[in-house]
Amino acid sequence: MTRAAVLGAGAWGTTFAAVLADAGTEVTLWGRDPEVIRSVRDDRRHEGSIPGVDLPEGIHATTDVEEALAGADIVAVAVPAQHVRGIVAPFRDLVPDGAVAVSLMKGIEQGTHARMSEVLSEVWALSPERVAVVSGPNLAREIAQRQPTATVVAASDAEAAELVAASTASSYFRPYTNDDLVGVELCGAYKNVIAVGVGITDGLGFGHNTTATVITRGLAEITRLGLAIGARPETFSGLAGLGDLIATCASPLSRNHTLGAHLGRGSTLDDAISLTRGTAEGVKTAAAVQQLAVEAGVDVPICDGVVTMLAGEAPVQAVIEALITRPRKAEVD
Repeated sequence: MTRAAVLGAGAWGTTFAAVLADAGTEVTLWGRDPEVIRSVRDDRRHEGSIPGVDLPEGIHATTDVEEALAGADIVAVAVPAQHVRGIVAPFRDLVPDGAVAVSLMKGIEQGTHARMSEVLSEVWALSPERVAVVSGPNLAREIAQRQPTATVVAASDAEAAELVAASTASSYFRPYTNDDLVGVELCGAYKNVIAVGVGITDGLGFGHNTTATVITRGLAEITRLGLAIGARPETFSGLAGLGDLIATCASPLSRNHTLGAHLGRGSTLDDAISLTRGTAEGVKTAAAVQQLAVEAGVDVPICDGVVTMLAGEAPVQAVIEALITRPRKAEVD
């Protein structure tokens, strides 16, 4: 039987552990909060992140990372993107030889502009064929409730991708494989930035036309940048691209959308973060994506606008007006 370890007992890490258990994979969930781990282990609940959901019996939970990693064939990581390096670097010598590291995180590291799979490869000294990514329209609460969904397992090595896919496939969770790590990871990170923008327009009281405009032009931005850094075009119309973008921009379960809505209603960034009650990765990813775009020479006006609004450098309404009144051009470059 395949054995998996999931590092990070937040909403997505706990949910992914449940997905693995429901697929028949032996899984251990590691977290730093003893009360959360006790509740998952003894009560089969994580009320703080996925309230009202009964977790499967097959999840073993522990605060002992050495215990969690022992004998693992798959090591999935679900911690805040901007802190992953510091959290997991000390575990380097505990990761079993041959294990496939799986990034569940959706972000671009500030400063380095590294994708999360690249961070894991670096801090754990992994060869490319030992790293994979899971990304798609995967809102944790809906999956924890066993609502049908699909996802993408991206890896440069087909066997690694198939190992992760086979270990997660179940009656409600359908994984597709893909070898475009660059495109899949960029989509997962960038869609959070666009979701903040959509949330802002919702908070301002705008309707579906505005939402559709920001989503569609946001996808054009993601695609332009992705193609400039080596991604494949078909990735952007798939689950990791358009699929995840729709889910994150449209759902009230999305923390990035929720944070943006608070900003649109007039909250300060600090207040919006507090009200959102969870990590909205788009806040810090926006600046990293913007810097990556500058390096690639790609125009990203929605991302630029989100960065400006997050920094409080201009009134939200003025930024929206500036985006709408940009010089006209053909829709397709």
